[in-house]
Amino acid sequence: MGRGRRLLVPVDGSDHSRQALIVAATEFDSAEIIVLHVLDPFTVASVSEEAVWDREFMERREGEAEELLDEYEAIAAEQDISVETEIAHGSPSRAILGAVDDFDIDHVVIGSRGRTGAGRVVLGSVAETVAKRAPVSVTIVRPDA
Repeated sequence: MGRGRRLLVPVDGSDHSRQALIVAATEFDSAEIIVLHVLDPFTVASVSEEAVWDREFMERREGEAEELLDEYEAIAAEQDISVETEIAHGSPSRAILGAVDDFDIDHVVIGSRGRTGAGRVVLGSVAETVAKRAPVSVTIVRPDA
């Protein structure tokens, strides 16, 4: 990958997204990497419908997101790279696709839980949606079998 390229690595705190960052750092070593965490209002709503409207609750969620991104910065430092971190709000796949445009991304590296069967049909796959709709190349990092 040439100089000046920009990678987006969406993260959610899972081992799969941690592995995606490591793959991005090792396979695309000359790229600028943006690590993105999406705060999904539907996930928040499932915790407590009242909490969605509670400012203090949302500030706490933002703080948790910042702590999570600090962990990813530490993982990047272990790989001898630095990353830019961003927080987005909304549907994960939509926010990731929006970030591709907003940050002039050339490539997305995203972890996948590797769901199959009914779980994938019912829950869908953020990685699959991003891969289908992204205007750039997408590398999906799947769990080790």
